[in-house]
Parts: sequence; C-alpha cells; structure tokens
Amino acid sequence: MTILLVDDHALVRAGLKRLLATLDQGEILEAANGQDALALLRAEKPELIILDLNLQGLGGLELLRRMIQAGARAILVLTMHAEPLYAKRALDAGAAGYMTKNASPDELIVAVRRVTAGGRYVEAELAQALAAPGPGATLDNLTARELEIMRLLAKGASLAEIADAVGVGYKTVANNCGQIKSKLGVSRTADLVRLAIETGVS
Repeated sequence: MTILLVDDHALVRAGLKRLLATLDQGEILEAANGQDALALLRAEKPELIILDLNLQGLGGLELLRRMIQAGARAILVLTMHAEPLYAKRALDAGAAGYMTKNASPDELIVAVRRVTAGGRYVEAELAQALAAPGPGATLDNLTARELEIMRLLAKGASLAEIADAVGVGYKTVANNCGQIKSKLGVSRTADLVRLAIETGVS
C-alpha cells in the first residue's frame, strides 16, 4: 500500500514515516506543498493520504476538495486545528478521518488502520464535541462571506479593510456583521472578534 504524507514540516514527515514504518505498509511518499501533493496523487494514486490543512499556498479545505476531485481514495487529516468546526468542514468535504497533532501515536495508528479499511475515524475528543451542540454548530450557519469576515476580524482587520479584501462596500460589510451578530447571539463587534479568535476561524 502506498501512503502520501502532505506536511510542510520535514520533521513532522520524518516522524510520521518512522511511525508508519512499523505497519509495514509499503511505499511512503512525501510532499511539502499542495501542488506537489496533487502531482503525486495523480502519478502514484496512493491508497491513503495523511494531510495537514495548514500549508503555504494551496492548502486547507480547497486542497482537500481538489484531492477528492482528483480521485483520492482515503484522506486522513492530521492538523493542529482542534476546533470542531474544522473537523466538520473537512469531513463534509470528503475526508475519511480527522486527527489533531496532539493525538497519541497509538491513536494515529488506529485511525490509519480504520481509514485504510474503508471506515471513518475522528479523534475521540473531537467526536464528542461534534456530537454535542457548541460554537462549531453555530458557526456552521454562517455563509462563506460571513466566515471570511470573521476570519479577517480575527486577524485585526477594520471594517474598511475587510470591505477592500472582500470586494464589497463598507455598508455591505457592516450589514453582514449585523447578520453575523444576530446568528451568533452577540451584540458587539468586539464579541465577534473574540468568538472568531476562540473558534480559530481561518
């Protein structure tokens, strides 16, 4: 079986390679960015891809979607993002599993075995959070533009800067912020900023 590791940290890839070698799974390929990962996916057709969402350039959910479109058989996300919102969106986009880099090596091995056997695996703590209502479920009601506004707020952008980045007028952004506040049950923009930072929207 061929496994493709996609992570921009060589140290992480080396550690994963050593860990996976204990499974005697066959060839292990490596990619440090999204473009190389897509090229290897098309050329080698790995049975499993272990994917970090936080890559330079093409990365995140967009890369995940492109891999699914390119015929990826099974993708296990392994990332620093421990927010239920990220896990839900990755699974909705087609990932077969979701793990954080805080998970134990033993749990990662369990996840690899489950996913390569055609199943799904979500890290235990995240699975519990996904099953219960929480911030992730609330944020899931936001539109793509509203999530982008939240992301920019978390980075400290002003409404005027957000308007320029999103390509709409200042008044439209202000109206969008009002809609977001209504959906999330907060009254101040400062609360939106706090929520954006706490939930790790990006």
